[in-house]
Amino acid sequence: MEPALRPSLDEVWHWLAQVPDPEIPVISLTDLGIIRDVEWRDDTLVVTVTPTYSGCPATTIINLDIETALTEKGLDKVRLERRLSPAWTTDWISAEGREKLKAYGTAPPIDGTAADGILMKRIDRLSGRSNLTIACPRCGSVNTEKISQFGSTPCKASYRCTDCLEPFDYFKCI
Repeated sequence: MEPALRPSLDEVWHWLAQVPDPEIPVISLTDLGIIRDVEWRDDTLVVTVTPTYSGCPATTIINLDIETALTEKGLDKVRLERRLSPAWTTDWISAEGREKLKAYGTAPPIDGTAADGILMKRIDRLSGRSNLTIACPRCGSVNTEKISQFGSTPCKASYRCTDCLEPFDYFKCI
């Protein structure tokens, strides 16, 4: 692609905002905050991606979806780079992404509860010993209970609202 014909980075970011997360299709990869950078290096578009965690089973599909979306827009030289540091955190999920999760029926992560570098706080949170109040995304009640630390995907926990009795996923803070 000739430099004069290549799309602007803003346009590329717009295209990437249309690529859904394969496990939670209501939010895009940019909503999720895993696309860290987009830049032109000579005639190659380089997209830097930070997976939600190193063992995420969707990583291969995510990379394929990014490449497919960009090649469908006419880009023939695309390179994906994986960046593991700093590690992804749920703090990177956009405000719009959090609202989309809630509308989808998944409780978004609670602001400020992501990994903060304090090991014991993180161990307490991940083991379920912390007393987070998770609001039901359907009725808004805070009368909820954790059913399982593991939900429909590894990044979610299963909860149930004791008011409306509906089960729901909570996007765990990482």
